[in-house]
Amino acid sequence: MKYRKIILAGGNGYLGGVLARFYKDLAEEVIILSRKPAPRDKNVTTLLWDGRSKGDWVDSLNGADLLLNLCGKNVNCRYTEKNRKEIYSSRLVPTALFGEVVAELDNPPELWINITSATIYRHAEDRPQDEENGEMGYGFSVDVCQKWEKIFFKTTTPRTRKIALRMGIVLGNKDGAFPRLLNLVNLGLGGKQGDGGQYVSWVHEQDAARCTQWLMDHKELSGVFNCTAPGPVKNAEFMTAIRKARGIPFGLNAPAWLLGAGAVLIGTETELILKSRWVLPTRLTESGYTFLFPEIAPAVHDILSTTL
Repeated sequence: MKYRKIILAGGNGYLGGVLARFYKDLAEEVIILSRKPAPRDKNVTTLLWDGRSKGDWVDSLNGADLLLNLCGKNVNCRYTEKNRKEIYSSRLVPTALFGEVVAELDNPPELWINITSATIYRHAEDRPQDEENGEMGYGFSVDVCQKWEKIFFKTTTPRTRKIALRMGIVLGNKDGAFPRLLNLVNLGLGGKQGDGGQYVSWVHEQDAARCTQWLMDHKELSGVFNCTAPGPVKNAEFMTAIRKARGIPFGLNAPAWLLGAGAVLIGTETELILKSRWVLPTRLTESGYTFLFPEIAPAVHDILSTTL
């Protein structure tokens, strides 16, 4: 086994499952910190924690190769006052707690990756955004990301490298955005959303997992990294790629006004669909990371090959 121990905090969601499966055969031990109990699966163990206070789980971080923090309430909801508070606290509180714990450990994790979000950048249709030249946006979701990263980097952890991984939309067949978009396509509703000109910065789930290993192995790397495929596409092209791969030539468009009404009905926000996220993984590619799926068409074909 190459790695001794991988810690996945908040790892019982979709991306946590992807990462657990990825590291299962690469590490002696994978530990998931979760609020819900789960049976042991070979070398994958779930430890209970509340994300707010220290407990027996603290000792499990000693000697870890990687602490990967995935904590955060799903933003696919209406931004009510109650949900806003939960979105903030579910990200900021665990991150601050880890900062305190990691600083006190005798043998802290070698690397701590905090999964943040590429939505930290502004709505961009004029030019791509990257780690050096990207411009911060404004509004609720951007404010969440900025406060999140501020708390993450605030703590001094001299024996633990820290990386804020600004994740794009993760595509896979089990959960997340792709199955929902595929359902729209299958129902004949897979046309462009809004004017279709907004960029989608996506990443195949295998690249989302593989890049964490790359960052772990390259000990000279730290700071902020974007985790998005180098081939972002406009929404219209994104939906066309899914329809084409599925063999469905036509899909009804969804104008912005209809999306607004629909978002209220299903309990979400149109920002998740209409904001243009044109983000490039400049630091990852410059460090030598090679994406398995840099372009959308092969990524969609691969996901469908394990879906149908």
